[in-house]
Amino acid sequence: MFKAVKLYFRLKSLARKFQKQKKVLDFTSNLKYKTNVIIVDTKLPEYDKDSGSRRLTEIIKLLIKNDIGVFLLADFKEYRFTTDYLQFFRDLGAVVYEPAIDKSGKLITKKDFVEQVLPFADFAWLHRPEIFAKYYPIVKKYKPSAKLFFDMVDFHYLRFKRESELTNNSSVMKKADKFLKLELENCKKAEKVIVISDVEKETLQKYYNEESKIISISNIHQYLENNNSPSFDERKDLLFIGGFDHKPNVDAVNYLAKEIMPLLWKSNPEISITIIGSNPPESVVNLNSDKFKVLGYAENVAPYFLNSRIFVAPLRYGAGIKGKIGQSLEFGLPLVTTDIGAEGFNFYDNKSIMVGNTSQEIVDNIILLYQSKEVWEKVSSGSKNVIEPFSISSIEQKILSLIK
Repeated sequence: MFKAVKLYFRLKSLARKFQKQKKVLDFTSNLKYKTNVIIVDTKLPEYDKDSGSRRLTEIIKLLIKNDIGVFLLADFKEYRFTTDYLQFFRDLGAVVYEPAIDKSGKLITKKDFVEQVLPFADFAWLHRPEIFAKYYPIVKKYKPSAKLFFDMVDFHYLRFKRESELTNNSSVMKKADKFLKLELENCKKAEKVIVISDVEKETLQKYYNEESKIISISNIHQYLENNNSPSFDERKDLLFIGGFDHKPNVDAVNYLAKEIMPLLWKSNPEISITIIGSNPPESVVNLNSDKFKVLGYAENVAPYFLNSRIFVAPLRYGAGIKGKIGQSLEFGLPLVTTDIGAEGFNFYDNKSIMVGNTSQEIVDNIILLYQSKEVWEKVSSGSKNVIEPFSISSIEQKILSLIK
């Protein structure tokens, strides 16, 4: 209750600020498109910080490119009304909610925004299980004819189940079971269920067998052609990237620090690793050393991908397509991961080189790629074929098949 009151007065404070600035917004005054979609997520997509946000950003770009209007609402995890993200999506052409006042000086809340734009929306794209459950009745009340999409982002039940199995934590399994109930209920209510890979589609169908309602729309990755990319001999060291609000990334970095790197240093003590990712917890920051460099958030990650010799992602649990894997493939940077990290990707005949599921297998693969120029170049050149199914053209057709 206290938190809700606090947030309300925060909104009121912002509204007064906007009133002084005479910032009055009518969210439907300049609509450009005949077909519109309202997209709701927990936050404005932070496209430079996490994989889910990057995916949603690319979806929004493709929608607008195809003359489909986007109303974007963040069910604010944190209140970031003045960030560059808001302006970024406005510049793309999306109509984005922020606290504002109407012509009579009244605060426009999130609920008011939904009521205002829903008459113009043909589809509601609700991102993540809790968001679908919260906004489904609102959409049905104010625009019963709108088609609702449940974008799972990843199969949350599967992610928590795997965490429970890894940590032997029964409370996490209870959380997994709650998510399974929620996700299956959402599936029943949605016109379409969006999963992130065909692998997750197959897994979901074990619990919800309406294949015609399920469509896979994965991350979007485009191979970056670069004739001037540094060669094998010009590169050194290892790289990991991942936002630390996502617990599997915290686990992976701790696994790197405690098991993978000490084992690797026995063979080659000169190799160092760079860890990049937003919001690292203290447990990760404290791992920082000369050979285990914890940088935190980096605005431009390209130099790290272009100058590292190998990308390493020893993910021990999780679900969905891993954006970090696709990002490494975009740059043609050879990588070593686990079966969990490789889910949804076809590495063809390079799989045995790129995937290991024990500390020793991961280290052996790192050493092979690190020492053999021939093997490194073979894996690097195969990256383009691996991410072809994730190209803009492939995903665009799937998105347009929904909006018709």
